[in-house]
Amino acid sequence: MALFNPSRDEVRQFFFDAWAKFKQQQALTDLEKMAVGIIHMHPEYHAILDHPEQYLTQAYFPEMGETNPFLHMSLHLSIQEQISINQPIGITPAYGHLCRRFQQEHDAQHVLLECLAETIWLAQRNQSGLDAAHYLHLIEQKAGIAPTP
Repeated sequence: MALFNPSRDEVRQFFFDAWAKFKQQQALTDLEKMAVGIIHMHPEYHAILDHPEQYLTQAYFPEMGETNPFLHMSLHLSIQEQISINQPIGITPAYGHLCRRFQQEHDAQHVLLECLAETIWLAQRNQSGLDAAHYLHLIEQKAGIAPTP
């Protein structure tokens, strides 16, 4: 099974295109609609998305305190897709707990984002695949619910 593995520039172009299509009131795909919803949650990124020629190849350095807006939005997209299909199994109810606790979907998604980022970091550090059980355990911990057996 082949996984979709877009390049950095393809991911960025996707967000630029979705934003441009939205602003021009063009029809959006379901994935573009999700992306635009995420963009709306991050008004601080609008100026970046309005200037693709300047930001398509922009480097971001976490060690200098810079957040990569494209990585951040991509993680939101991943989280929303996981919630929509309940994968890993249990993420959707855990997300519901977080939404009730924070009273805001964006804040709840940021908790999941932290868990996903840590899981990706561990996989990279250990040169292994993503550990879905560990990921779900982190989520359930943050949500304050009993772990899935």
